[in-house]
Amino acid sequence: MRYTSKSCVGLIGLLLTTLTSATPPASAPSPYASIAELQQQVRAGTLDSKQLTELFVTRIRQLDQSGPTLRAVIEVNPDAAALAAALDAARASAPSRSALYGMPLLLKDNIDTADRMRSSAGSLAMVAAPATRDATLVTRLRASGALILGKTNLSEWANFRSTRSSSGWSGRGGQTRNPHVLDRSPCGSSAGSGAAVAAGLAVAAIGTETDGSIICPAAMNGIVGIKPTLGLVSRSGIVPISHSQDTAGPMARNVADAAAVLTVIAGSDSRDPATVDADAHATDYTRYLHAEALRGKRIGVVRAMAGNRKDVDELLAHSMAILRAAGAVVIDPVVVPHQQDYSADETTVLLHEFKHDLNAYLQTRKGLPVHSLSELIAWNRNHAPTEMRWFGQELFEQAQAVGPLTDDGYRNALKISKRRSGPEGIDAALAANHLDALLAPTQGPAWSIDLVNGDREGDSAYGLAAVAGYPSVTVPAGFIHDLPVGMLFFAGKWSEPTLIAIAYGFEQSSRAWQPPRFLNTVGGKSVIASP
Repeated sequence: MRYTSKSCVGLIGLLLTTLTSATPPASAPSPYASIAELQQQVRAGTLDSKQLTELFVTRIRQLDQSGPTLRAVIEVNPDAAALAAALDAARASAPSRSALYGMPLLLKDNIDTADRMRSSAGSLAMVAAPATRDATLVTRLRASGALILGKTNLSEWANFRSTRSSSGWSGRGGQTRNPHVLDRSPCGSSAGSGAAVAAGLAVAAIGTETDGSIICPAAMNGIVGIKPTLGLVSRSGIVPISHSQDTAGPMARNVADAAAVLTVIAGSDSRDPATVDADAHATDYTRYLHAEALRGKRIGVVRAMAGNRKDVDELLAHSMAILRAAGAVVIDPVVVPHQQDYSADETTVLLHEFKHDLNAYLQTRKGLPVHSLSELIAWNRNHAPTEMRWFGQELFEQAQAVGPLTDDGYRNALKISKRRSGPEGIDAALAANHLDALLAPTQGPAWSIDLVNGDREGDSAYGLAAVAGYPSVTVPAGFIHDLPVGMLFFAGKWSEPTLIAIAYGFEQSSRAWQPPRFLNTVGGKSVIASP
């Protein structure tokens, strides 16, 4: 069943008619081609932005709106054809072009765009009017020449509405499906971004994370995800949960593409005080993509984050062997102090910051029926058949009940959670073992989608870096029962260059990425003739 609004369907249909009326290039590029491969074709004169946009919009129609019906793309940009034509026309005269010039990217639907698309966080309460100003990262993408192809579905309100939600479900977009195995979760909250990139619906996408929402969907959809250091990428114009944990980051099919996207979106922004030091650390991250990047790197394995599955342990052992064969020094095991000593404090922090930050964000949006968390709670109750069909809003209600950010309980929880996860946790483990990075399986194989009972999450490794505000990178490592599993590399603040180098070295040695097969279930059959 489709949950997309009628207005969105109409715009998508109009765009599809416009774009698919043209004849595709004689030798259409692979939808899984890298940015470098696509730009090479552009330079050779065999591809342009309009043709590439046509390719992806056609795949959205065939795979996302019909066929497997992924529901990964919540809205296609109605101006995509015109934007692509303008980029093609300006290509020759552009004084300098980034790697993203003319490349179609998707944005998670909690990122503001001042155009004809909605910025809704997946909620029907937010579709009445578009944002009036681009998020800063969107401004950066547009300035680089990237084409904003559309918005991706997500776990509504970035999965901070209910304790038993289904990852990838929103009132506006319905349930996103995992393109590898369609009845399995795409994980959240950047579910649509992960599924769309995996399915070849865009060159790359932007996700956002508070705790796991870039890393988990990247891993479960078999792609690369980079969660940057908090403050490297501006959050202005992004629907918030927590100013002490939120960040945006790239999701791509390979490390090089993710590094190219991060290069464009990183940097200081006066609209986001947390980014005051970003310009001192932002760089061209593609400079760290070296074939010998793993040689001499010291990587510690956090066994306590690996869970209790024999098949995951075997994949971890295989990954460690790859690292060692490429010249890395692997220390196994490494103990991270206070690994589980932050969760209660994190919850306190998120509830307080969500109420404060969302109320502030809603004041920037005009023409909506809600202007505060309390009004949003009431709106959902009044529209329960569509918005609360499967699960409730108990996290909203808990957040509404907490006090201001001046409360001692909040301040103490913030201080304790940051100290234990960062200086006394990750930093301590790195220093004690003289490490460049830590390693653990990102998450086990995807669980079955269950709208009635919600997610059944297993062990994961991303929480500590998320709470600390430190960077992490997940890279495809292999498959378990048709389902992709990633390995997570994480380290201290501003360590993106080191992590990207390690992730690239691992990727080039493991060659674990595979395109999705669109299986109907584990061990089942593909629902399409040719992926």
